[in-house]
Amino acid sequence: MFKKQRAIIAGLLVTAVLITGSCKSSYERLKESNDRAKQYQQAVKFYNKKQYSKALELFELLTPKYRGLSEAEDLFFYYAYANYNLKDYTSARYHFKNFADLYPSSTRAEECRYMSAYCYYLDSPIPSLDQENTTKAIETLQLFINLYPKSERSVQAGKLIQDLRDKLETKAYNNARLYLDIGDYLSAVMAFNNALRDYPDTKYAEEMEFLTVKAQYLYAKNSAEFRQEERYTQSMTYADQFAEKYANSKYTKEAAEYRKDSERGIANAKRYLARLEAEGKLAKKLADRDTAKAPQQQSITDKHNQRSPQQ
Repeated sequence: MFKKQRAIIAGLLVTAVLITGSCKSSYERLKESNDRAKQYQQAVKFYNKKQYSKALELFELLTPKYRGLSEAEDLFFYYAYANYNLKDYTSARYHFKNFADLYPSSTRAEECRYMSAYCYYLDSPIPSLDQENTTKAIETLQLFINLYPKSERSVQAGKLIQDLRDKLETKAYNNARLYLDIGDYLSAVMAFNNALRDYPDTKYAEEMEFLTVKAQYLYAKNSAEFRQEERYTQSMTYADQFAEKYANSKYTKEAAEYRKDSERGIANAKRYLARLEAEGKLAKKLADRDTAKAPQQQSITDKHNQRSPQQ
Protein backbone atom coordinates (compact mmCIF):
# COMPACT_ATOMS: atom_id res chain seq x y z
CA MET A 1 0.00 0.00 0.00
CA PHE A 2 2.65 2.49 1.08
CA LYS A 3 4.94 1.39 -1.73
CA LYS A 4 2.19 2.06 -4.22
CA GLN A 5 1.59 5.55 -2.78
CA ARG A 6 5.29 6.38 -2.88
CA ALA A 7 5.42 5.22 -6.48
CA ILE A 8 2.48 7.47 -7.40
CA ILE A 9 4.03 10.49 -5.64
CA ALA A 10 7.39 9.86 -7.28
CA GLY A 11 5.68 9.64 -10.64
CA LEU A 12 3.91 12.94 -10.08
CA LEU A 13 7.16 14.63 -9.08
CA VAL A 14 8.91 13.33 -12.17
CA THR A 15 6.04 14.54 -14.34
CA ALA A 16 6.18 17.99 -12.72
CA VAL A 17 9.94 18.21 -13.25
CA LEU A 18 9.56 17.16 -16.87
CA ILE A 19 6.84 19.74 -17.47
CA THR A 20 8.93 22.46 -15.81
CA GLY A 21 11.99 21.44 -17.74
CA SER A 22 10.00 21.42 -20.96
CA CYS A 23 8.79 25.02 -20.36
CA LYS A 24 12.30 26.17 -19.56
CA SER A 25 13.69 24.40 -22.59
CA SER A 26 11.08 26.06 -24.77
CA TYR A 27 12.12 29.51 -23.52
CA GLU A 28 15.82 28.69 -23.85
CA ARG A 29 15.27 27.37 -27.37
CA LEU A 30 13.45 30.59 -28.24
CA LYS A 31 16.40 32.64 -26.97
CA GLU A 32 18.81 30.59 -29.05
CA SER A 33 16.60 30.75 -32.13
CA ASN A 34 17.41 32.82 -35.22
CA ASP A 35 13.72 33.57 -35.70
CA ARG A 36 13.79 37.18 -34.61
CA ALA A 37 10.15 37.78 -35.57
CA LYS A 38 9.04 35.03 -33.20
CA GLN A 39 11.36 36.33 -30.48
CA TYR A 40 9.91 39.82 -30.91
CA GLN A 41 6.32 38.53 -30.81
CA GLN A 42 7.00 36.52 -27.65
CA ALA A 43 8.88 39.39 -25.99
CA VAL A 44 5.86 41.66 -26.45
CA LYS A 45 3.60 38.93 -25.05
CA PHE A 46 5.82 38.62 -21.98
CA TYR A 47 5.78 42.41 -21.60
CA ASN A 48 1.99 42.63 -21.81
CA LYS A 49 1.72 39.86 -19.21
CA LYS A 50 4.04 41.94 -16.97
CA GLN A 51 6.74 39.27 -17.16
CA TYR A 52 9.29 42.02 -17.57
CA SER A 53 12.42 40.01 -16.77
CA LYS A 54 11.78 37.53 -19.57
CA ALA A 55 10.73 40.31 -21.93
CA LEU A 56 13.89 42.23 -21.15
CA GLU A 57 16.13 39.28 -21.91
CA LEU A 58 14.58 38.93 -25.35
CA PHE A 59 14.65 42.69 -25.99
CA GLU A 60 18.37 42.69 -25.19
CA LEU A 61 18.93 39.91 -27.72
CA LEU A 62 16.84 41.68 -30.37
CA THR A 63 18.35 45.16 -30.07
CA PRO A 64 21.41 44.53 -32.28
CA LYS A 65 19.31 42.48 -34.74
CA TYR A 66 16.82 45.27 -35.35
CA ARG A 67 19.15 48.24 -35.26
CA GLY A 68 18.45 50.47 -38.24
CA LEU A 69 15.16 48.74 -39.11
CA SER A 70 11.71 50.29 -38.88
CA GLU A 71 10.67 47.91 -36.11
CA ALA A 72 13.51 49.17 -33.91
CA GLU A 73 11.50 52.18 -32.70
CA ASP A 74 8.89 50.02 -30.99
CA LEU A 75 11.60 47.68 -29.71
CA PHE A 76 13.61 50.46 -28.06
CA PHE A 77 10.45 51.90 -26.55
CA TYR A 78 9.51 48.55 -24.99
CA TYR A 79 13.10 48.06 -23.90
CA ALA A 80 13.17 51.32 -21.94
CA TYR A 81 9.86 50.60 -20.23
CA ALA A 82 10.86 47.04 -19.36
CA ASN A 83 13.80 48.46 -17.38
CA TYR A 84 11.52 51.06 -15.83
CA ASN A 85 8.95 48.49 -14.73
CA LEU A 86 11.73 46.44 -13.17
CA LYS A 87 12.68 49.59 -11.21
CA ASP A 88 16.12 49.74 -12.80
CA TYR A 89 15.89 53.50 -13.14
CA THR A 90 19.56 53.99 -14.01
CA SER A 91 19.22 51.79 -17.10
CA ALA A 92 15.74 53.09 -17.88
CA ARG A 93 16.76 56.74 -17.96
CA TYR A 94 19.61 55.90 -20.34
CA HIS A 95 17.33 54.00 -22.72
CA PHE A 96 14.58 56.65 -22.59
CA LYS A 97 17.13 59.32 -23.49
CA ASN A 98 18.62 57.07 -26.14
CA PHE A 99 15.19 56.65 -27.72
CA ALA A 100 14.56 60.42 -27.78
CA ASP A 101 18.00 61.04 -29.32
CA LEU A 102 17.54 58.33 -31.96
CA TYR A 103 13.97 59.31 -32.85
CA PRO A 104 13.60 63.05 -32.17
CA SER A 105 10.65 63.30 -34.58
CA SER A 106 8.75 60.43 -32.99
CA THR A 107 5.47 61.13 -31.24
CA ARG A 108 7.01 59.30 -28.28
CA ALA A 109 10.12 61.50 -28.05
CA GLU A 110 8.53 63.94 -25.60
CA GLU A 111 7.33 61.12 -23.36
CA CYS A 112 10.76 59.49 -23.34
CA ARG A 113 12.58 62.73 -22.50
CA TYR A 114 10.19 63.25 -19.62
CA MET A 115 10.59 59.67 -18.44
CA SER A 116 14.38 59.97 -18.55
CA ALA A 117 14.18 63.00 -16.24
CA TYR A 118 11.56 61.27 -14.09
CA CYS A 119 13.89 58.30 -13.57
CA TYR A 120 16.48 60.71 -12.15
CA TYR A 121 13.74 61.97 -9.83
CA LEU A 122 12.95 58.43 -8.69
CA ASP A 123 16.64 57.80 -8.06
CA SER A 124 16.94 60.90 -5.87
CA PRO A 125 17.90 59.70 -2.36
CA ILE A 126 16.80 60.85 1.09
CA PRO A 127 18.21 64.24 2.21
CA SER A 128 20.93 62.73 4.41
CA LEU A 129 22.65 61.09 1.41
CA ASP A 130 24.62 62.51 -1.50
CA GLN A 131 22.33 64.60 -3.70
CA GLU A 132 24.08 64.30 -7.08
CA ASN A 133 21.06 62.59 -8.64
CA THR A 134 18.78 65.24 -7.15
CA THR A 135 20.77 67.98 -8.86
CA LYS A 136 20.79 66.08 -12.16
CA ALA A 137 17.06 65.47 -11.87
CA ILE A 138 16.44 69.20 -11.51
CA GLU A 139 18.65 69.92 -14.52
CA THR A 140 16.98 67.33 -16.76
CA LEU A 141 13.46 68.29 -15.68
CA GLN A 142 14.24 71.95 -16.36
CA LEU A 143 15.65 71.01 -19.77
CA PHE A 144 12.40 69.19 -20.51
CA ILE A 145 10.40 72.30 -19.58
CA ASN A 146 12.62 74.40 -21.84
CA LEU A 147 12.13 71.97 -24.75
CA TYR A 148 8.38 71.50 -24.24
CA PRO A 149 7.09 74.63 -22.47
CA LYS A 150 3.49 74.04 -23.59
CA SER A 151 3.37 70.36 -22.69
CA GLU A 152 1.06 69.14 -19.93
CA ARG A 153 4.03 67.18 -18.62
CA SER A 154 5.89 70.45 -18.04
CA VAL A 155 3.41 71.32 -15.29
CA GLN A 156 4.18 68.06 -13.52
CA ALA A 157 7.91 68.57 -14.15
CA GLY A 158 7.68 71.91 -12.35
CA LYS A 159 6.08 70.24 -9.34
CA LEU A 160 8.81 67.60 -9.28
CA ILE A 161 11.50 70.30 -9.40
CA GLN A 162 9.96 72.02 -6.37
CA ASP A 163 9.90 68.71 -4.51
CA LEU A 164 13.58 68.19 -5.30
CA ARG A 165 14.47 71.74 -4.25
CA ASP A 166 12.72 71.11 -0.93
CA LYS A 167 14.97 68.09 -0.47
CA LEU A 168 18.12 70.15 -1.15
CA GLU A 169 16.90 72.82 1.28
CA THR A 170 16.36 70.18 3.94
CA LYS A 171 19.86 68.82 3.43
CA ALA A 172 21.38 72.32 3.65
CA TYR A 173 19.39 73.00 6.83
CA ASN A 174 20.39 69.66 8.39
CA ASN A 175 24.07 70.20 7.57
CA ALA A 176 24.07 73.63 9.19
CA ARG A 177 22.25 72.30 12.26
CA LEU A 178 24.84 69.55 12.54
CA TYR A 179 27.66 72.10 12.76
CA LEU A 180 25.75 73.92 15.48
CA ASP A 181 25.01 70.72 17.40
CA ILE A 182 28.65 69.59 17.43
CA GLY A 183 29.84 73.03 18.57
CA ASP A 184 31.54 74.15 15.34
CA TYR A 185 29.91 77.55 15.54
CA LEU A 186 31.83 79.39 12.83
CA SER A 187 31.06 76.64 10.30
CA ALA A 188 27.43 76.77 11.42
CA VAL A 189 27.24 80.51 10.74
CA MET A 190 28.79 80.02 7.31
CA ALA A 191 26.51 77.09 6.49
CA PHE A 192 23.34 78.95 7.53
CA ASN A 193 24.36 81.98 5.48
CA ASN A 194 25.14 79.81 2.44
CA ALA A 195 21.81 77.99 2.72
CA LEU A 196 19.90 81.27 2.96
CA ARG A 197 21.78 82.62 -0.04
CA ASP A 198 21.10 79.53 -2.13
CA TYR A 199 17.46 79.13 -1.01
CA PRO A 200 16.15 82.60 -0.08
CA ASP A 201 12.52 81.41 -0.14
CA THR A 202 13.10 78.29 1.94
CA LYS A 203 10.54 77.28 4.56
CA TYR A 204 13.43 77.15 7.04
CA ALA A 205 14.41 80.82 6.51
CA GLU A 206 13.06 82.21 9.79
CA GLU A 207 14.55 79.44 11.91
CA MET A 208 17.90 79.55 10.10
CA GLU A 209 18.21 83.31 10.54
CA PHE A 210 17.55 82.92 14.25
CA LEU A 211 20.05 80.06 14.51
CA THR A 212 22.60 82.29 12.78
CA VAL A 213 22.21 84.75 15.68
CA LYS A 214 22.64 81.91 18.16
CA ALA A 215 25.64 80.35 16.38
CA GLN A 216 27.42 83.70 16.05
CA TYR A 217 26.80 84.47 19.74
CA LEU A 218 28.23 81.10 20.80
CA TYR A 219 31.17 81.58 18.44
CA ALA A 220 31.94 84.91 20.12
CA LYS A 221 31.42 83.51 23.61
CA ASN A 222 33.91 80.70 22.98
CA SER A 223 36.50 83.01 21.45
CA ALA A 224 39.55 84.55 23.10
CA GLU A 225 38.70 87.83 24.82
CA PHE A 226 40.64 90.02 22.39
CA ARG A 227 38.45 88.60 19.55
CA GLN A 228 35.14 88.84 21.31
CA GLU A 229 34.15 92.45 20.68
CA GLU A 230 34.20 92.03 16.90
CA ARG A 231 32.36 88.71 17.04
CA TYR A 232 29.75 89.80 19.57
CA THR A 233 29.13 92.88 17.42
CA GLN A 234 28.37 90.62 14.46
CA SER A 235 25.94 88.67 16.63
CA MET A 236 24.17 91.91 17.48
CA THR A 237 23.99 92.79 13.79
CA TYR A 238 22.36 89.44 13.00
CA ALA A 239 19.94 89.95 15.90
CA ASP A 240 18.94 93.41 14.65
CA GLN A 241 18.38 92.05 11.13
CA PHE A 242 16.26 89.25 12.52
CA ALA A 243 14.14 91.59 14.65
CA GLU A 244 13.52 93.89 11.67
CA LYS A 245 12.53 91.02 9.37
CA TYR A 246 10.54 88.88 11.82
CA ALA A 247 8.89 91.24 14.28
CA ASN A 248 6.30 88.67 15.40
CA SER A 249 8.48 85.58 15.36
CA LYS A 250 8.36 82.96 18.09
CA TYR A 251 12.14 83.43 18.28
CA THR A 252 11.97 87.22 18.85
CA LYS A 253 12.43 87.09 22.63
CA GLU A 254 15.32 84.64 22.49
CA ALA A 255 17.07 86.61 19.73
CA ALA A 256 16.76 89.77 21.83
CA GLU A 257 18.33 87.94 24.79
CA TYR A 258 21.29 86.92 22.63
CA ARG A 259 21.68 90.57 21.68
CA LYS A 260 21.71 91.68 25.32
CA ASP A 261 24.14 88.92 26.22
CA SER A 262 26.37 90.07 23.36
CA GLU A 263 26.39 93.61 24.77
CA ARG A 264 27.35 92.25 28.18
CA GLY A 265 29.99 90.06 26.56
CA ILE A 266 31.59 93.06 24.88
CA ALA A 267 31.61 94.97 28.18
CA ASN A 268 33.14 92.02 30.04
CA ALA A 269 35.80 91.50 27.36
CA LYS A 270 36.74 95.17 27.48
CA ARG A 271 37.07 95.11 31.27
CA TYR A 272 39.21 91.97 31.12
CA LEU A 273 41.53 93.43 28.47
CA ALA A 274 41.76 96.72 30.35
CA ARG A 275 42.80 94.88 33.51
CA LEU A 276 45.46 92.94 31.63
CA GLU A 277 46.77 96.13 30.10
CA ALA A 278 46.87 97.83 33.49
CA GLU A 279 48.84 94.91 34.87
CA GLY A 280 51.20 94.97 31.90
CA LYS A 281 50.20 91.48 30.82
CA LEU A 282 48.24 92.25 27.63
CA ALA A 283 51.23 92.85 25.36
CA LYS A 284 52.88 89.62 26.53
CA LYS A 285 49.66 87.64 26.06
CA LEU A 286 49.25 88.94 22.50
CA ALA A 287 52.93 88.35 21.74
CA ASP A 288 52.65 84.77 22.98
CA ARG A 289 49.71 84.21 20.69
CA ASP A 290 51.51 85.74 17.69
CA THR A 291 54.57 83.50 18.14
CA ALA A 292 52.53 80.34 18.68
CA LYS A 293 52.37 77.97 15.75
CA ALA A 294 49.09 78.49 13.92
CA PRO A 295 47.01 75.36 13.44
CA GLN A 296 46.46 74.23 9.89
CA GLN A 297 43.20 75.45 8.43
CA GLN A 298 40.52 72.79 8.06
CA SER A 299 38.08 72.67 5.20
CA ILE A 300 34.48 73.12 6.25
CA THR A 301 33.57 69.57 5.20
CA ASP A 302 36.29 68.12 7.47
CA LYS A 303 34.65 69.53 10.57
CA HIS A 304 31.81 67.06 10.86
CA ASN A 305 34.03 64.71 12.83
CA GLN A 306 36.16 67.17 14.79
CA ARG A 307 35.37 70.36 16.68
CA SER A 308 37.73 73.19 15.74
CA PRO A 309 39.03 75.65 18.38
CA GLN A 310 36.77 78.70 18.60
CA GLN A 311 39.68 81.10 19.04
